[in-house]
Amino acid sequence: MPRSLYICYFGVREALVQTQVLPYLRELLKDGHEISLLTFEPLAGEGEKGRRGDEAIRAELAADGIEWHWLRYHKRLSAIATAYDIFNGAWLIRQIIGKKKLDILHGRVHVPTLMGALARKFSRRKPKLLFDIRGFFPEEYTDAGVWPENGILYRAAKRIETWLMKEADGFVVLTEKAREILFPESATSNQEGSYDKIGRPVEVIPCCVDLRRFEVVNADSRAQMRKKLATEDRYVMVYVGSFGGWYLTEETADFYAELKRSKPDSFALVLTQSKPEMIESLLRARGFNDGDFLITRVSPGEIPLYLGAGDAAVSFIKPCYSKQASSPTKNAEYLACGLPIIVNDGVGDTTQFTEADRTGIVIGEFSRDAYSKALRDLDDLLADQEVLAARCRESAFRRFNLVDVGGQRYRRIYARLRGAQ
Repeated sequence: MPRSLYICYFGVREALVQTQVLPYLRELLKDGHEISLLTFEPLAGEGEKGRRGDEAIRAELAADGIEWHWLRYHKRLSAIATAYDIFNGAWLIRQIIGKKKLDILHGRVHVPTLMGALARKFSRRKPKLLFDIRGFFPEEYTDAGVWPENGILYRAAKRIETWLMKEADGFVVLTEKAREILFPESATSNQEGSYDKIGRPVEVIPCCVDLRRFEVVNADSRAQMRKKLATEDRYVMVYVGSFGGWYLTEETADFYAELKRSKPDSFALVLTQSKPEMIESLLRARGFNDGDFLITRVSPGEIPLYLGAGDAAVSFIKPCYSKQASSPTKNAEYLACGLPIIVNDGVGDTTQFTEADRTGIVIGEFSRDAYSKALRDLDDLLADQEVLAARCRESAFRRFNLVDVGGQRYRRIYARLRGAQ
């Protein structure tokens, strides 16, 4: 039985792990893999309550067939803390390699992949290393303003990235654009799979969603949620996600302002993990009153029901270099609920998918004229809302289906890595 270790620099309780890690691991189990998971926990193991929670999680994952390991995540003095975590992670991974006789080390982005590469370097057994690149990590930090451009941390990260690109035995990226940038010589078809110039497998796997989560969305659930929100006869524009950094707060508020001008009865439904005041003051300054918006945080399980109350959704992300590698999960969730989307150009493969599938409107600039035209064009699409909703769901099924896209492609690259042993 093939044995693999998935290394993730997040805590197992975080929404990202619950929606973008564990579902993929459960898909890999279908091929008879023996899966272990290593996470980094900010609170795990603290006090009796923490220990009980850890054991409950461990039992739940074991019931799925996943063996869970964790280490403490350190945050203070960021660069030093990360270096310390990398050392601890590499040490534990080396022990797991020997104990479990691992065949594959699967690193989710750069830091976990570095842990795996270092552990393998000092192990007798040499499992295959899968670099799940996800995004352009060093550029993401500079584009978000966290690191200065060409600063010490950026240059160090790029040197590490170059080494990992040499060490890895296979790669996963989120978008065709990322594949073209990193592996321009590789094949473009995911029917047979892509390879880099020295024959290592490359898979394009966008952020997928478990479509079963969205089966609760129907006419009855929509009516119930719209009644709860007091929006039965209003036009509801949804936004899901954070604000700040790559996520364009001012531009989103300006778009809502144009929506309010064109449709005075419109309602802004904002589901965010960010502080509500980041967007609330901007909406109020643009004419939204108490009964015109809801800014709240809901659990991942509630997301489908809230989305089902919407008429359309908006997703504005900074169109910078690093975002060419981005596959926004919220866009897949919007489509899975039958919601057309208004998006901006320059983010991963979003423009290509949206235009090809006719599931929304792409804007080329952030301006009042562009927002106004987008809303008029969206009205044309919404002329037959049921047909449009079906088209959105079909696009989600074909492009972002956890089982038939994400799971299948992860199983395929694992099989290729095993075949190369």
